[in-house]
Amino acid sequence: EVQLVESGGGLVQPGGSLRLSCVASGFTFGTTDMSWVRQGPGKGPEWISSINSGTGSTYYATSVKGRFTISRDNARNTLYLQMNSLKPEDTALYYCRTDTLPTTHRGQGTQVTVSS
Repeated sequence: EVQLVESGGGLVQPGGSLRLSCVASGFTFGTTDMSWVRQGPGKGPEWISSINSGTGSTYYATSVKGRFTISRDNARNTLYLQMNSLKPEDTALYYCRTDTLPTTHRGQGTQVTVSS
């Protein structure tokens, strides 16, 4: 059974940082492309970043480029999202997603709230 468990969210002041983690199980993580997606209050899902399993190439939405960094540790079956210079508009539920499995899977998410 595919499982994705996110952690690391919380309340942070504008300008602060957080690192999110997504621990994967039930599939071959090292050969699966992965993404982070967020959904803000009253909004639809917004793709924010992806990482290729083979090349390690990374991709970012314009809204987070230069502030967020996606990475992965295949030995630990873990996907990360380092978020710096956080803004109130980054407030959302963040979840990881599998991109190259026959069926797309996502975790329950971790809440990030940016507020003073």
